[in-house]
Amino acid sequence: MGSDAASDRVLVLNPVSGSGDHVDEVAELAAEHGFAVRQTEEGGDAKRIARETAPDADLVAAAGGDGTLNAVVNGIAAADALATTGVAVVPAGTGNNFAANVGIRSIEHAFTVIEEGRRRSIDIGTANDRIFVNSCVGGVTAEASSETSPESKESLGVLAYVKNTIETVGSFESLPLRVKTAARPNGERTQAWEGDALFVLIGNCRRFTGARTAQADVEDGLLEVTIVEDTAAMELLGGAARERLFDGDSDCIVTRRTPALEIESRRDAVEYSLDGEMLETEHLHLETNASALEIAVGDAYEPDPDADGPHWPFET
Repeated sequence: MGSDAASDRVLVLNPVSGSGDHVDEVAELAAEHGFAVRQTEEGGDAKRIARETAPDADLVAAAGGDGTLNAVVNGIAAADALATTGVAVVPAGTGNNFAANVGIRSIEHAFTVIEEGRRRSIDIGTANDRIFVNSCVGGVTAEASSETSPESKESLGVLAYVKNTIETVGSFESLPLRVKTAARPNGERTQAWEGDALFVLIGNCRRFTGARTAQADVEDGLLEVTIVEDTAAMELLGGAARERLFDGDSDCIVTRRTPALEIESRRDAVEYSLDGEMLETEHLHLETNASALEIAVGDAYEPDPDADGPHWPFET
C-alpha cells in the first residue's frame, strides 16, 4: 500500500501495532483527508519513510503506538525537517500513552483533530542523540517492556507491561548508577544521586509520579526524572505498596526536574526504552530540545497539567 509520489500529507501506517485490526479504518480515513498512505513492512521502515517524505510534506502522521511515533519523529529529524514538517498521532497501539496525553481519544478523533484542532510546539528529548517524545525508561521496566509478548499485550493491553514488570522484579539485578542533573538556567546548582536503582524514569510528556495525571508539562523545557531505589523491590510485590510507590509519598523515590542529565552505570551497560525502542549503553546523556516539534492536539490537552492544582513534589 502507498505511493512514491510526493505529497504534502503523508501517513505512516504500522499494520501490526496494537490488535492489528485498524488498517482498513486508518487507510480509509487517511484517504478521505488527503493523506498518501505508506505502510511499514519491516523494522526501520517508519523512520525511513518519514525521512524520505518529510522534506516535501507539511504534515506526517504516525498511525501505530508510541514506538511508531518515535520512529517517525526520528525520521523527520534525520531529514532536518522538524522546523517545517508537523506531526500528528493516530492511536493504533497497545497503550497509546502519548496520544492520550495530547488529547487524542481514538483513530477517528485523531483525524478530526488534524482538521480542526490546535497546533502546539512541544519539547522533545534526546538520549545519546536519539530522540524520544514521551519517555526514556531504564531498569526493570525496560527489561519487562522488551520481553512482553505481543499475545500478552493483545490480551491485557497496557496492563501487560505492569504485570511483566512485577514478575521480573524477583530476578532483576539492581542498577548501580550515578545520575547528575544539569544546572538550571537560573543558576541553581547541579544535583547528583548515586546508588542502586530499580528504575530510572525520565518523562518528557509522560509522568511517572502523581496519581492525578499521567501527563508531564511537555512545554516547559524540562525533563521529569524519577529514580526508584532498589530498597523498594520487595515492596513492589505488594498491591498497597505499589499504589504508594508512585504517589510521591515513598522514601524510595528521588525526583528531579532538569533540562539535561547524565546517567552513568558503575557496572555494565544498561538497557533503556525510548518510547518502546531499545538502547543499550553504559553512559547516557539526555537533554531537552524545547518547542522543537509541532503537533496536533485535542481539546483535552493542557500544556501545564498542574495549572489548576498543586505541583507534584519534584525537586529542582
